[in-house]
Amino acid sequence: MTFGTDIAWKSLNKYNEELCGDMVKTVKTEDSDIVILADGMGSGVKANILATLTSQILATMLQKGAKIASCVDTIAKTLPICQERKVAYATFSILQIFRDGRAYLVEYDNPSCVFVRDGKIVPYPYTEQVIEDKKIKEYRFQVKENDCFVLMSDGVIYAGAGELLNLGWTWESMAEYTLRCTKKTLSASRLAAMLSGACNDLYEKKPGDDTTVVVVRIRKAQIVNLLTGPPSDSQRDEPMVRSFMESEGKKVIAGGSSSNMAARILRKEIVTHVNYTDPFIPPTATIEGIDLVTEGALTLSGVLKLLQKFEKSEFDEAFFDELDRDNGASRLAKILIEECTNLNMYVGTASNAAYQNPDIDFDISVRKNLVEQIKEVMEKLGKTVTIQYY
Repeated sequence: MTFGTDIAWKSLNKYNEELCGDMVKTVKTEDSDIVILADGMGSGVKANILATLTSQILATMLQKGAKIASCVDTIAKTLPICQERKVAYATFSILQIFRDGRAYLVEYDNPSCVFVRDGKIVPYPYTEQVIEDKKIKEYRFQVKENDCFVLMSDGVIYAGAGELLNLGWTWESMAEYTLRCTKKTLSASRLAAMLSGACNDLYEKKPGDDTTVVVVRIRKAQIVNLLTGPPSDSQRDEPMVRSFMESEGKKVIAGGSSSNMAARILRKEIVTHVNYTDPFIPPTATIEGIDLVTEGALTLSGVLKLLQKFEKSEFDEAFFDELDRDNGASRLAKILIEECTNLNMYVGTASNAAYQNPDIDFDISVRKNLVEQIKEVMEKLGKTVTIQYY
């Protein structure tokens, strides 16, 4: 089995701070997904710089195959020294999931990762080594489908300290709450929102520290194929549709011309749904053998806006209410966020006069621009994206 990952994170800035002192980076290698959480010392600008540098150094070096000892040595020699405390300091957690199911976790001074498997909190053995006077924990193990991992900065376990709780939300309490939440959802994004929301409640909406939760769910690779726009040469209509249909995974068509082309070649009927309630998003349709059929430009622009909000961690209960709405943009965005590890886009380059309409509130004078923006944000979310132009 080839394993994929569903990764999501949400951060709370320390109260009255514009910048977060925690930073999350995701990296893809040929055979693995890597997620890094760095927590800079203190808060505000200094902490943000320390966390950004640490996460970027780790991401770059690990992507090139460097060992953890080399990474820590480079960080120690690179981070700027704090003039007040005379140290350069950032804690970090690194989780690497290989496609074949192997996993590697490294922790330095962050709270321990929460492992959930088969409805239980599972402890894993680890080894310790000292590098540059830093005690590093290393874990190596095998994952299986539906395993869940929660990485966190120390703001999580201190939530509520001195306010609602004397000593804060302990690791044990947080782990138990995570376990309860995993019984309600298999979505990394929704779990991250639940955990972050609980922290914010314990802080009474005024976080005393930067607070970040990163959720990684293990799942089979989930492929989504998206076809939008007919080819510039009509002779390529059938090869485009046949290639799209022969691909493994879910099938989505976005665009009236695209769906008409597919229906003609597949000799299937298009049934347009008339009972839609969103006046801003055109109705969806049905073609036998296709999982979702939507309008093109307006729907994809709505999808992009939802993806961008999600990538910026601007998701909460209201966001998920929108994601669960029964319109083309919400349905496709939900698929891309929660049911996709690999996105293959089949993009036609025929011109469409409707795209030149100045009343359309989106920069889509060229379809390619929209597609490239979706590709960019999906890759930031840790998805693998390919585009074939026709």
